[in-house]
Amino acid sequence: MGKDKQTDFESSLKALESIVERLEDENINLEDSVKSFEEGINLVKECQKQLQEAELKIKTLLDDGSSIDIED
Repeated sequence: MGKDKQTDFESSLKALESIVERLEDENINLEDSVKSFEEGINLVKECQKQLQEAELKIKTLLDDGSSIDIED
């Protein structure tokens, strides 16, 4: 299951890269630009959610009295 989440995260990042390339194209029309931007924002939110879940899992695993700190 962890592998699927990693794959999802990596595919989201690749999709974001593709969106950025589209948005950098000077020939993109306004409608496509707005649609791509909206898609990108949704992907960013999903990536942030996945990162927060991973951070929480790591903190939970380390919450056994160890002195390892995770920097914010």
